[in-house]
Amino acid sequence: MVVLSGSGARAAGPGGTTARRRPVRWLAAVVLVLAAVLIGGAGVAATTAAVAGDDGRAVVVRTPDGEVLARVPLTGDRFAVSYRNSVYTTLAEERYRVLPDGRFELVELAADQVAVLEEYYAVPGAPRPAPPGDRRSHVAEPDPARPAVFDVLNIAATDLGERTLHTPDTDPVPIWRLLTGEDPTVLLEIER
Repeated sequence: MVVLSGSGARAAGPGGTTARRRPVRWLAAVVLVLAAVLIGGAGVAATTAAVAGDDGRAVVVRTPDGEVLARVPLTGDRFAVSYRNSVYTTLAEERYRVLPDGRFELVELAADQVAVLEEYYAVPGAPRPAPPGDRRSHVAEPDPARPAVFDVLNIAATDLGERTLHTPDTDPVPIWRLLTGEDPTVLLEIER
């Protein structure tokens, strides 16, 4: 209960009686309290929107012991993880599509160097030039004979590999910079 100064009994003028009357200031106080609640609610809604995408999904990066390092809103059903390939020392990217059940599937590979796609990933088809505006120079489909579908993706986020999470409409998240311990293992999963 909020107690406002000036509320309570008022003495009546000459010849009058004592009456309980609420001053008009109570209306201003109620308006201020309601405004605070509405603004606070809008802040909570904005925070929730920043934590989850349009349908409430987010890509979550956590340590093996459960510490959340990042929770990135997912608009649409695509995200990617880029890294510096240790064999070729150039950038490559694994691109995923989120399935209706919350798992995610590797749907495209991309790299700055064709050899990463042909030799390291051994893609069955020929890599092709990436479309204009793509982060990488070449793209290819993964081997359909070996589908890669995950509930949780376990990756090593080292300084050498520079693993970075890419989601639509957000800045890239350099996962490797989020780790504070010696274990470079992180887990990626989709949460609603």
